[in-house]
Amino acid sequence: MDFASLNLCPPLLDALDEIGYVTPTPIQAQAIPELIKGKDMLGCAQTGTGKTAAFALPILDAMAEDPWSGPRRIRVLMLCPTRELASQINDNIENYARYLDIRSMVMFGGVSQRPQEKLLRRGVDILVATPGRLLDLISQGYVDLSYVQFLVLDEADRMLDMGFIRDIRKILAQIPKKRQSLLFSATMPHSIVELSRDMLYDPVSVSITPEATTVEAIKQSLMFVMKSDKRGLLTHIIKDERPEKVLVFSRTKHGCNRIVKQLGQDGIEALAIHGNKSQGAREKSLGRFRKGTLQVLVATDVASRGIDVSDISHVINLDLPNEPEVYVHRIGRTGRAGQGGIAIAFCDEGEGEYLRGIEELIRQDIPVDDNQPFHSEKALSRKGDKAPKKQQNQGRGRRQPRNHKSNSNRSNRKSNHQSNSGRNSGGRSSGRNSERNSGRNSQRSGRGRSRSQRKH
Repeated sequence: MDFASLNLCPPLLDALDEIGYVTPTPIQAQAIPELIKGKDMLGCAQTGTGKTAAFALPILDAMAEDPWSGPRRIRVLMLCPTRELASQINDNIENYARYLDIRSMVMFGGVSQRPQEKLLRRGVDILVATPGRLLDLISQGYVDLSYVQFLVLDEADRMLDMGFIRDIRKILAQIPKKRQSLLFSATMPHSIVELSRDMLYDPVSVSITPEATTVEAIKQSLMFVMKSDKRGLLTHIIKDERPEKVLVFSRTKHGCNRIVKQLGQDGIEALAIHGNKSQGAREKSLGRFRKGTLQVLVATDVASRGIDVSDISHVINLDLPNEPEVYVHRIGRTGRAGQGGIAIAFCDEGEGEYLRGIEELIRQDIPVDDNQPFHSEKALSRKGDKAPKKQQNQGRGRRQPRNHKSNSNRSNRKSNHQSNSGRNSGGRSSGRNSERNSGRNSQRSGRGRSRSQRKH
């Protein structure tokens, strides 16, 4: 099968020929014919399977067959969770539509909205956006979604994980009910199924990879290491194996920054990409990583989807994710388009429960590599153990003398207050205090009622 057999219009076929697309991927071969028929779709596919072309090509074909007359209106809305993924989708659309009179734009937060306002005033046909910035510009009157004919939610499970479900429902309320809707997700939890019932009408289901499988081309390995030795092991791997491009995942933004600093102290240049970085800094780091002038990129899960770098040789999970599905998305950054790749997972003495969840999800044991200088039998022995809960209020025992003194002061103040209250009973002071307290209590109860009403 080739793209010509999918009955796409000639301008699209010319663009695909120039880009170098010859044979459709499995999801493209299954999805495009159904979408050309105008069907709604629920698709389950991992990143790197060609999803963008699967939903963009039939939409562009329909727009080319039914050109818009008059001022440009937003006819297509594509929602995705991260800035990187939004930019990637828009870049692909511009490539596919190079011979069509179709204008697209990307919209996300973290940057000035003025350039986006300017593009909107000029008129666009396709809007690729993250939910937060889109709602901001809708509320300011810059975006009109009343002409939308095609709606796409990409990486829908990630959007729900990031807390966008309310934003998505607000956006759905702005869009005509008569439309073609597509929902793509790497996993299919119950929340996605519920959203699909509200959003899709008699959809066709397409599932290319089982929900919990990893890419077979990826060579996975597991290294047991004490938490304090993770930095040394990471430096050892980078210096010993000399990977061309290595993507390191940390659980927190602070952890990313700390790893970059520690690698720098070991003579290894690395840059971090996470939600606290400006869009300019993120794009600069990604640009260097793509070009190969940066060997190590350290990221939180904001980068587990949406980084379109085809030749990442290594993915290292310095911290295991507490959600097993995230592991699948992370290692999917290597082994793109069927190429080989290496995924290494560190597991310390407190991550045994996370490891058990991951191996249950992928239905296999990750091969253990104990031929490394920081191998820990202690960490290995705790495989499957529950993750330790964070201790709160640590160190209070050490401050006991101070607390004891303050407690005695409090008791003195309390006795003084009781003696003074006898003088002030019935006076204006106690009256004012009771009014203040009753006011506060009424405000608190009012807030409580409104919360429950909103929840209801």
